Amino acid sequence: MEKIVEKFELYGKEYRLETGELAKQATGAVLVGQGDTTVLVTAVISNQEKDYDFFPLTVDYIEKMYAVGRIPGGYLKREARPSEKGTLTARMIDRPIRPGFAEGFKREVHVVATTLVADQVNPIDNICVMGASAALMLGDAPFDGPCACVRVARDIDTGDFICNPTYEEQANSDLDLIIAGTADYISMIEAGAKEISEEDMLAAMQFGQTAIAKFCEAQARFLDRCDIEKREWPVHQADPSIAERITPFAGEMSAALKDADKLARMGKVEELKERIKAEQFTEEERAAWGADIAAELKLLEKHAMRAMVIETGERADGRTPEEIRPLHIVPGYLPRVHGSGLFQRGQTQVLSIATLGMLNEWQRLDTIEPVEGKRYMHQYNFPPYCTGEVGRMGAPKRREVGHGALAERALIPVLPSEDEFPYAIRVVSEVLESNGSSSMASTCGSTLALMDAGVPIKAPVSGIAMGLIKEGDDVVILSDIQGIEDFLGDMDFKVTGTENGITALQMDNKARGLSVEILARALAQAKRGRAHILSAMLEQIAEPRPELSDYAPRIETIHIPVDKIRDVIGSGGKVVRGIQEETGASIDIQEDGTIHIAAVQGPAGEAAKKMILGIVKEPEVGEEYEGEVVGIKDFGAFVKLTPAKDGLLHISRVANGRVGKVEDVLNLGDVIKVKVLEVDEKTGKISLDRLDKPDAPAGSAPARRERDDSKPGRNNNRDRKPRRSHEA
Repeated sequence: MEKIVEKFELYGKEYRLETGELAKQATGAVLVGQGDTTVLVTAVISNQEKDYDFFPLTVDYIEKMYAVGRIPGGYLKREARPSEKGTLTARMIDRPIRPGFAEGFKREVHVVATTLVADQVNPIDNICVMGASAALMLGDAPFDGPCACVRVARDIDTGDFICNPTYEEQANSDLDLIIAGTADYISMIEAGAKEISEEDMLAAMQFGQTAIAKFCEAQARFLDRCDIEKREWPVHQADPSIAERITPFAGEMSAALKDADKLARMGKVEELKERIKAEQFTEEERAAWGADIAAELKLLEKHAMRAMVIETGERADGRTPEEIRPLHIVPGYLPRVHGSGLFQRGQTQVLSIATLGMLNEWQRLDTIEPVEGKRYMHQYNFPPYCTGEVGRMGAPKRREVGHGALAERALIPVLPSEDEFPYAIRVVSEVLESNGSSSMASTCGSTLALMDAGVPIKAPVSGIAMGLIKEGDDVVILSDIQGIEDFLGDMDFKVTGTENGITALQMDNKARGLSVEILARALAQAKRGRAHILSAMLEQIAEPRPELSDYAPRIETIHIPVDKIRDVIGSGGKVVRGIQEETGASIDIQEDGTIHIAAVQGPAGEAAKKMILGIVKEPEVGEEYEGEVVGIKDFGAFVKLTPAKDGLLHISRVANGRVGKVEDVLNLGDVIKVKVLEVDEKTGKISLDRLDKPDAPAGSAPARRERDDSKPGRNNNRDRKPRRSHEA
């Protein structure tokens, strides 16, 4: 294929799509760019069909440090495991393209997005979706494209929406909405917002849907110029007799699903499935059609659950579509930790724990994004036991990273600024039981933990997961979905916010035809659900605790002149280390002279503060000090007033009366009280007077010197002979 380049401009930004030159052995390869930011997206489709009951799609996003002109850290000096941002970007590419593949397509598909240039002006993530879509369509994949993804911001000053904003434009925005789909429907939403209204969020979605259509049009123009080889990608078709034998059990499946207890329901469903397999299929058929039988049984369960909701308005656990499961809320669940909160909704239970630390304990991010780090960290853990399963514990998986990021995004808009609350904050959400909506339970639990810790958040945040059952024109929106409604439903739509507005969104859609109108209904229903949950939370803890936990560090902030920083740090950090060792406090010194002092015990912090202020203090006339004698000369003694300042106590002021030698009254190491008499404006030299002077010891006064005429040069002038003048 010859090199094809499609350049176009949309919403004031320059874009390009290229193919035909790089990675030509891939099924499809596209170079996609915005500004100078450039990503190579490849797609490879396996030639072999897998006997799976799911679609085997893998998406990898590879951050290359050379894209920003940096050499990776570490011993190996090469990229290692993906960063959190890299993991989230891979998920963001996967989610909108996965539902676009034909049902029954079982060939492995691998999409790889490799960053080549990151210009630090234009974000990388959202354009990767357009690249993945184009690469798949170049390979003539059975894919419902083109699809695209756009980021929508809103200018704080003008209120105008911005499509694919630069990093600078994002900084002046109260909205970060990522929306993906085709020209006809929305398939994925991810958003963070500063308490914006449902109406404004819908307006942003409509703007984003229009923008997606324009990017799909540009992508179609590019594809029309390419000589795409037509390929036959067989879509697996199961033997029709499998469905014929399983479909008659729909009534029994509906009965098995009607149980509010998750494990009991799963047991009944699995028992029925095993009985159907044993009764309806021979051993040879089970061996030959294993994946097809499993897929058809799952389809039976899906149809039974959906029919129940559509036809009766009743859900598997007996709830109505808008009904929220029973709530159990306990702030301050654990002793000694800085803050904690137990949040349980039905059979989903999360324990969130907050920990406060110094600002220098923030998380540093080693990515190609122009973000150095973050002070608020939320981590989500989903161990196997929370679903009653046996499994291997290890590093967090993509799902855990994504759920943690969502709960983190939900609370960032309500956190106090560093000036208001100079702490690094870590919240860990431990999922102890799970039956759907665990990320939203984490959001609620984190709010409880932060309030219990005494973090002065601007407003409490609650969250809810919404679902959708869509059969033709019949649409039912479900509040507070449980696991079965997530797996077998059409939508997982998570909404978090305060009483004032939305702080975060996340939506994955499996059904084609999801419109903004349906999302509007879902948002309105979610608002009512959020209000119900928030009310229950506030009954248990109405506002943040007025005081921090006794076990949390107290941080006090002081400011010193920049030219005094080196005095506080000392040579090689000797001074500041000494203060920390002596007091037990932790000290964080910023380049602008801001110093944060942290100590669990108040006296330790006060002692450290006093020592620091003493170092930077400039003595003034009239001030009194108690200082150590650190030097003795013939003309007086030097007394240490502050760690960085000494003053001179003249010999005439060390005692009452005349003193012959300073050592007769003072010794090195003596601690005496002095008063500042004078500070020389030019030299900064300080003159002191001693308070509570002792009397000079007897015999200390210097003896009067008598004239000794016997010594050379001591003759009386009267005895000298007059000099004679030299004659010319």
